[in-house]
Amino acid sequence: MLAAGIVALAAGTYAFRWAGPALRDRVRPPARVVRLLEIAAVVLLAALVAVTTLPLGTTSLGFAVPAGVLVGGVLAWFHRPILVVIVAAAATTALLRLIGVS
Repeated sequence: MLAAGIVALAAGTYAFRWAGPALRDRVRPPARVVRLLEIAAVVLLAALVAVTTLPLGTTSLGFAVPAGVLVGGVLAWFHRPILVVIVAAAATTALLRLIGVS
């Protein structure tokens, strides 16, 4: 049963990956749909940042995590490469924790 599930998921993944290049010239979504998908991607990314940054429940994140997100946000605002943004945000959080700022 497990092997059948693995094969089914592998076949579905392959089909999705094949469908993109195969259907690129045949299917043209309307401009409104493309614009809504672009907006949805931004909203989804903002929601992900909010959920991972803001403390939920009873635990407090302290200052290190929001500071790292702030550094990453500023770098992203100035259109730095994504790798630079991620490394700088992680390094900021790690350094603050290393010096004892939680």
